[in-house]
Amino acid sequence: MRDAVIVDAVRTAVGKGRPGGALSGVHPVDLSAHVLRALAERNGLDPGTVDDVVWGCVSQAGEQAGGVGRYAVLAAGWPEHVPGLTVDRQCGSSQQAVHQAAAGVIAGQYDIAVAGGVESMSRVPMGSARAEGRLGEPFGPLVGERYDHVRFNQGVGAEMIAEEFGLRREELDQHALDSHARAARAVDEGRFKGQITPVTLADGTVFDTDEGIRRGGTLEALGGLKTPFKEGGVISAGNASQISDGAAALLVTTSETAARNGWTPITRFHTGVVTGVDPVTMLKGPIPATRKALERAGLGIDEIGAYEINEAFASVSLGWQRQTGADYERLNPNGGAMALGHPLGGSGARLMTTLVHHMSDHGIRYGLQSMCEGGGMANATVLELL
Repeated sequence: MRDAVIVDAVRTAVGKGRPGGALSGVHPVDLSAHVLRALAERNGLDPGTVDDVVWGCVSQAGEQAGGVGRYAVLAAGWPEHVPGLTVDRQCGSSQQAVHQAAAGVIAGQYDIAVAGGVESMSRVPMGSARAEGRLGEPFGPLVGERYDHVRFNQGVGAEMIAEEFGLRREELDQHALDSHARAARAVDEGRFKGQITPVTLADGTVFDTDEGIRRGGTLEALGGLKTPFKEGGVISAGNASQISDGAAALLVTTSETAARNGWTPITRFHTGVVTGVDPVTMLKGPIPATRKALERAGLGIDEIGAYEINEAFASVSLGWQRQTGADYERLNPNGGAMALGHPLGGSGARLMTTLVHHMSDHGIRYGLQSMCEGGGMANATVLELL
């Protein structure tokens, strides 16, 4: 029976997604091409043998329109016969890309696939692909009627989750401080060196360190920030994910194909699921997705040695931890999106890249990844160390 294994995973450092951010001068197609070339070079991969490139991207407008996955292949200089597919499952787009690549490999449609994603939020602002005004709401009148014409808003949903789970502002702010501290420690200890491919910028500067990490924060400072989604609320810019630029890519194949190419896989794609939840609170999906993945995998939460749960908002990841009973110390051990940033369509692949390398570095048998997604969905993935 065919399996799917991850041979390698590589990412850019994550830049601040605003004008002047480290990667703001790099076209998202070129940023994608950079990680594709790096993945090939690191593994002696002949690009002509790749059956498909499955690429996540959320704001498919402007420079990210028209099939960014295909243009990434061409910009990387790979042969024209190598195709590219662009996936939109909102924030989980590149995690879904890995699921589709793995499914294709297991099914025999692919022997070698590359999965990953990109988002340049400095160049293509969040929401650019949403057609509103005279073109209408993106979710249509029937969805509006079903949910009493509520305008879905992730920040409001994050506030609703915090209230439902009884999460206090101080707890959420401490979670954010922990994220930054863990990320800073990971940088200082060189944990990201094996997964980051440096980007040489137009001025000759080499960008190789995640730009959003803040050191020395305090509860007092975070507590003074405004709560834009609810007066007297608990969600602020300090305990939410950062707007970011970045890209990541993973090499997915079978054990047999890896052996023929002299590759030593890092992990096996053990289990992958996706599920939906209500689109109003929107962000609770990782909880049922985790339960579904663990049930299918035949594993308990305590058997998982590391969890990468996207920190879209502190209430999402902390609420997930409280509801699942997961060990807090195993949750985003190298920091999460509050510190490292959240380049939307590239985040799933970034999380998985970090998880794969962390499992390898620490001999962790099972790792789990999940992330909330717009519209009320979530992917969950279980990886097994080889």
